Amino acid sequence: MTRAFFVAGTDTDVGKTTIAAGLLHAARHAGLSTAAVKPVASGCELTREGLRNSDALALSAECSPALDYATVNPFAFAPAIAPHIAAREAGVELNVERLVQAIRPVLAGQADFILVEGAGGWRVPLNARESLSVVPQALGLPVILVVGVRLGCINHAVLSAEAIARDGLALAGWVANIVDPATSRLEENLATLAELLPAPCLGRVPRLDQPTAQQVALHLSLASLQLPVGRHSGS
Repeated sequence: MTRAFFVAGTDTDVGKTTIAAGLLHAARHAGLSTAAVKPVASGCELTREGLRNSDALALSAECSPALDYATVNPFAFAPAIAPHIAAREAGVELNVERLVQAIRPVLAGQADFILVEGAGGWRVPLNARESLSVVPQALGLPVILVVGVRLGCINHAVLSAEAIARDGLALAGWVANIVDPATSRLEENLATLAELLPAPCLGRVPRLDQPTAQQVALHLSLASLQLPVGRHSGS
């Protein structure tokens, strides 16, 4: 039974973390234990505890039992730029092997539902030879695709789904995150996505002014992911 998934986006700023946190919250509410990893994050703030990324903190808040920050986000960089550039400027070697080694202990844990969140879109580079998409390939993780619904999203979604399939991974599901509610012909776009993407839609999340994981979870369904049965109820 699959219990770990890689969360990818059709682009940057499409709400991957918002949706991932909502999925984790929904799993917790269903009585499942949860864990999450955002292996590499740029755009971190320097705190007394070290560099901290708001997306990684949002995921960490939905991990039950709790995980320490370095486990959730092993590679953190201050500039809000492409990870491979941020790593190079920081003098850090970023590659698939190091990320896989950081993720494996979480996958080997006892959590019922595990999410590994990517950065940007599917082909974000880690270095001159490798892209982040090789990480879920190395780990054999099925993919949950977050589609930022706005003008151009159909092309981005279909190309991402094609790349995922070409890389030999299963698309377990997709989520319509409506980042632009003024999108022309919104319903028609959503219907086209449902026709063209070869996986079930896990939910349609409306534009929320201040989205919380609890609010987002109300618009999501985990049913098609065939997760373990929860051992207790409540969050």
